[in-house]
Amino acid sequence: MRNPWSGLSPRRRLLVGGAGVVVVAGLVAAVLTAAGSGTGPRGGPPAPDRPGPVLLVPGYGGGRDGLLHLADRIHRATGRDAQVLTLLGDGTGDLEQQAGVLADAVERAYADGAPSVDVIGYSAGGVVARLWVARDGGEHPARRVVTLGAPMHGTDLAAAGGALVPGACPTACQQLVPGSPLLRRLPPLPAGLPWLSVWTQRDETVTPPESARLEGAVNVALQGICPADTAAHGDLPTDPAITALVLRAIGPAPLRAPETCLSS
Repeated sequence: MRNPWSGLSPRRRLLVGGAGVVVVAGLVAAVLTAAGSGTGPRGGPPAPDRPGPVLLVPGYGGGRDGLLHLADRIHRATGRDAQVLTLLGDGTGDLEQQAGVLADAVERAYADGAPSVDVIGYSAGGVVARLWVARDGGEHPARRVVTLGAPMHGTDLAAAGGALVPGACPTACQQLVPGSPLLRRLPPLPAGLPWLSVWTQRDETVTPPESARLEGAVNVALQGICPADTAAHGDLPTDPAITALVLRAIGPAPLRAPETCLSS
């Protein structure tokens, strides 16, 4: 059999051989990178058994106090970094732009070496989380998502506010009117994404409270497991039973609905 190298000059043999080494080295590096990554290839599922940082998204108006309390509880209970995002402006602007803030925070976490990211959205922050999942979540998916009192189908309060005081309903308020164009075009949750949606039946901000119910999520009405709990909408980030639900939801066990009231 004729030697394929026999017709080549020594110089050309060196060039061809060197190119082959570069190609092989590149393939090996790609395989090792994919094998060693905690998140797998870009767009692949995060590492479920390697919990990373927790990103908390404020609600309409951008208030952070209650979520700072929840972030502190998460850090003390789990040792994980828990960061409350600061929304653009006062948090009443375009919810899709707020989803961009979350997307940037997720990318920064992964760029810093996070094996996974959990997301907690309070009130309109839950809608922001859903927008992020629909638009950007395929790039670096969340490990778990928890939403607290989120108006997934809008709130009648937004519709009433816009009707009673024309011009007093900012962009996010308009987007939270039931049946708004933004809410209508939201797709179903992606299959396999663990998502806990919790609400209180004493909610007078998200009306009706069941607007938080989301197909494909684990849906929990607080009073369904804690009948004596009087938490209103503003109490959700600091209520002990809710905190216990959050801690279990972002823990290592498979996500499921609790049968009894939990305590933190």
